[in-house]
Formats: sequence, C-alpha cells, structure tokens
Amino acid sequence: MALQYPLLFPYGETGYHEEIPYHTNSGKRQTTRSHVTMREYYCYRIQQRESEATTILRGGRLFQQYLVDAYTDVEEQRLKWLRNNQNELRLELYNNVCDAVTRGDTSATSIGKRIILPSSHTGSPRYMVQNYQDAMALCQEYDNPDLFITFTSNPRWPEIDMMISYIDGQKSADRPDIVSRVFKQKLDGLMTDIMKTQIFGTCQAGIYIIEFQKRGLPHVHMLIWLIAAHKCKTPAAIDDIITAEIPSEKDDPEGFRAVTEYMLHGPCGGHHMNAPCIIDRQCSKHFPKPYYAETTIDEDGYANYRRRNNGVRFTKNNTPLDNGFVVPYNRYLLLKYNAHINVEWCNRSLAIKYLFKYLNKGPDLATIVIQENMIPGDDASGDKVIDVDEIRNYLDCRYLSPCEAV
Repeated sequence: MALQYPLLFPYGETGYHEEIPYHTNSGKRQTTRSHVTMREYYCYRIQQRESEATTILRGGRLFQQYLVDAYTDVEEQRLKWLRNNQNELRLELYNNVCDAVTRGDTSATSIGKRIILPSSHTGSPRYMVQNYQDAMALCQEYDNPDLFITFTSNPRWPEIDMMISYIDGQKSADRPDIVSRVFKQKLDGLMTDIMKTQIFGTCQAGIYIIEFQKRGLPHVHMLIWLIAAHKCKTPAAIDDIITAEIPSEKDDPEGFRAVTEYMLHGPCGGHHMNAPCIIDRQCSKHFPKPYYAETTIDEDGYANYRRRNNGVRFTKNNTPLDNGFVVPYNRYLLLKYNAHINVEWCNRSLAIKYLFKYLNKGPDLATIVIQENMIPGDDASGDKVIDVDEIRNYLDCRYLSPCEAV
C-alpha cells in the first residue's frame, strides 16, 4: 500500500503482513489465532482516533480507492484459499446432473473440471440462490409477505454531520466508512421497530438485503410477514399504515417537510426529460400516478393507494408536484429516520417469485462481456472438455463501491 499510495503513506510505513501478533490478551476473550488477520488490520487502519494522525481519512477520493483496494485484498485472499483447497469443499456434492442443468450446461463438453465457489462465500451466486430458496420456504410456510420496504441512506443525518465535523472541510462523500456505519445502526433500529416494537403488528418473519448504488449510497430491501390477525385485509387497513399524499403544511408541518424532502419522485418529464427515470420519453416508474378517491386493489393484486386531488402542491426545481408524485410511505418511520423509506403492501401480488429473485439478484457489474469463461482441457479418454472457473466468473466485471467495501 505504501508503494501504491505515497500520498497516504509519505514515510513508507509497513503495511499488512501475516506475522503481526495480537496484543497480549489475558482476559476471557481469547482467540485461537495468534496473529492479526488482513480484515482486522484494515478495520483498525480506517478508525478515527484522537491520538493518531488522520492522513488516510483526509484522502478524499484517494481514501475511497484505498478502501476498495483493501477489501479486494481481503476477498482475494479468501478466494485464493478456496481455489487452493478445492478438495476440502466436498465437490462431489456439486457435480451432479441437477446442478449441471441449473447452471445451463446443455453440452456434455462443458462438464469438465470445475473450480467451485461455494455458498459459504458471501455474495457468491450459490449464496444468493440459497438465500432465495430460504425466502421461498418462508413464503411456503407463512404465505405471501405483507410489506415490501425500501430504506435508503441519508448522507445528511446529524450523526454523520457530527462525525465528519471533527476534520475540517470534509463532506459525507469523503467518508464512506461513516456513512455505512451510521446506515447499519439505523437499519438495526428499523428492524427493532418492526420486529420487536411491532409498529405494524406482530411479525412472523422478516428478511432484508443491502445493496450499494454506484454513486455510493447504500439501501436495503426488506420483506415482512405479519400474523393473520394483523394482516391488512381491507383498503381501510392499508390506509392506516401507508400514505401516498402530501400532508397539509398548516396541519402537519413536520410531515409536510419530511414528505417534500424525501418522498417526492422527480421532477421528471416535461422540462426534465434528462431525469434518470426517463426511458423512451416516459417515466419508467410510471409517475405521475392517477388520482384515487379511495384505496383499491386491482385484479393483479396491486394496491392503488388513495391519492386525492386536494390541491396540495410543492414546487421543486420550478416544477409543481402534487399527490401523483408521492412515493408511498409510513409517517411514523419517515419522521423517526428522516430518510427515504418506501412502504408497499404486497400481500396479494402475483409476482412473489420475481420479488424474491429481485432481492437476491447479486452484486452489480460494471461492464457486460460476452465470452466463454472456460479453459480447454483433456479428460482421461483424450476427448476435449472445458474447465469452468466459478471464481473467475464471480470476479469478472465485478463492480465494488467504497461503501460496500467498508
């Protein structure tokens, strides 16, 4: 790292090596290892301490690149162990006909030697498929989920502002470590409110997956199952927990501020045809939504939330926005967490299988490359077979953001 980042390590400080011993630990929490792991070393390096210099933390975009390089080092070390210890992974469990069909190996020549990436590696394709199957098992046990919630990080949270204020001139974009840490704390609080405080009623189960946008902000998708007594079976029950209207600024100033700041889509269309959601000159999210005097459930099981044309509007970027541009939300969660929290009712949706596959689609790719990721080889009979490297498949075109690296 000192050779790669001379600005962050002007004195050529020693980086990680495998012989860094643990501090003498005579307490109860002792480990079987005697030396520091690579992940522990980098966790230590990116912490902010009053007794240490903050050269690395002041690096801005260079610090972001350092974080990504540090994580790729950690992951490469783990993948290298998997590649060199294939015999310990019990590969015979993967080399059957069903697994070959699942992979799409329709040609016999493609079933050669494989480098297996097991489901124990977080984020691998087998890991995502396993999570998808677990989610479908929940669906089989508890029926359709009741709520689909999307929670996005807010870089202007006061906890983030307080932490970055210790170093003059920094912005939240300069400290993805702080953004990710605060987001995880907020997410833990949100899950506590839903699962233990039971703001929506008694929950039977809940799953979530964290995703990372290419511009850096993490967000989470979650599915919640409620017990039968607390399911929203009528439009009136849906209205009790989900709103899709702008509150009156006079009657509910706090709600008006939060909705107009976090829950308005756009503006898009009209004079804003360059908005990210515009595809073929139309909004891909189908905004503005039509007005509805009451909440209804259509024949496909989707809820059309109440959006009355009551004249309440908010001007954003010189464009007046009304209830047709409101993303459905829960007022309590919105005011408590001051972030974009989209709450959708999904109990009768016919696209449940798609919903679970969307949650477990895996990490983003930076580029699409069309090629056969296979290595020609010979089997015992001398016939040509093709070796497939799942680890290389996993790494090719992988996109990694600083927040995800943290």
